[in-house]
Amino acid sequence: MKLTFILSILTLCFYSRTCVFAQNPYDFLQLGISARTAALSGSGISIVDDPSVIAINPSSLGSVLKQKHSISFVKHVLDINSGQAIYVLPFDTLKTERIALSALFTNYGTFDQTDQNGIIIGTFTANNIAFSGTYSNQLDSNLLYGITGKLIYATLADARSMAFGIDAGLLYTIPKSRTNIGFSLLHIGSQLSTFNGYSDKLPVDVRLGINHRLRGLPLLLNMSLHHLADNVDVFFDRFSNFAIGGELTLSKVLDVRVGYDNVLRTSSSTAGKRKLSGFSAGLGIKTKPFLFDYSMNTFGTESFLHRLSLQFSL
Repeated sequence: MKLTFILSILTLCFYSRTCVFAQNPYDFLQLGISARTAALSGSGISIVDDPSVIAINPSSLGSVLKQKHSISFVKHVLDINSGQAIYVLPFDTLKTERIALSALFTNYGTFDQTDQNGIIIGTFTANNIAFSGTYSNQLDSNLLYGITGKLIYATLADARSMAFGIDAGLLYTIPKSRTNIGFSLLHIGSQLSTFNGYSDKLPVDVRLGINHRLRGLPLLLNMSLHHLADNVDVFFDRFSNFAIGGELTLSKVLDVRVGYDNVLRTSSSTAGKRKLSGFSAGLGIKTKPFLFDYSMNTFGTESFLHRLSLQFSL
């Protein structure tokens, strides 16, 4: 029975690193990015004034200029769906403190439960959810810091597992140069209870990134290194874990985005069948009450991941 649970977990969590090759039930934490961030292939660690960026850099919350909230929905392959909601608490614009609450979930659908003879005897479901609280403030006028604490739950049929995690980040802004630099430590924590005694680790991630808005052209360029904590044979191999993205403002109401994730391209498909694997695209529609974002990420030749996000003020 224990073996059945473990095999099911590995099968259900087939996707990691934004939905490829999962290692454990906590890899769903890496799916908590908005459509804007996904369209940039996760390179937007240094983006400012966007509450959804706290998923990859909690210090970005300190750059939010007015109370905003974000809702995202992710349609995976098969019947796997994810969603995230971020609520920024009211704040005094004259002060620098910011607090946000968020929730991230992944539902893997319904599965047939069978006995040892393969006879269906019922159904079961699998779900993951994380509840988070983020605090951000200034160290000085150009340097922001942030920290997120989260409780993480994973369920598979009648089995339960729980973990506690912390994210931390820094954001350095250089307004005169239209440049921002971000750094974050993600998913640092420990499992509090296990699936039938089988331990799993949180998917620790270290990220470093920079963005720059060009002068004379409405283009925001983003570049980041991610998964810098992964075990590699050669130290410099970590620098192949990069992502780049560009956001072009076509008008007051429309942004177009493209991105590329080198890790995703090299790990999600075999050579010769990669085609557009690792590339992403999306757009943003800006209106007064709402911001709508859409993104599509490609995995191999036939797998696509679609995201929708809505940002608004109450």
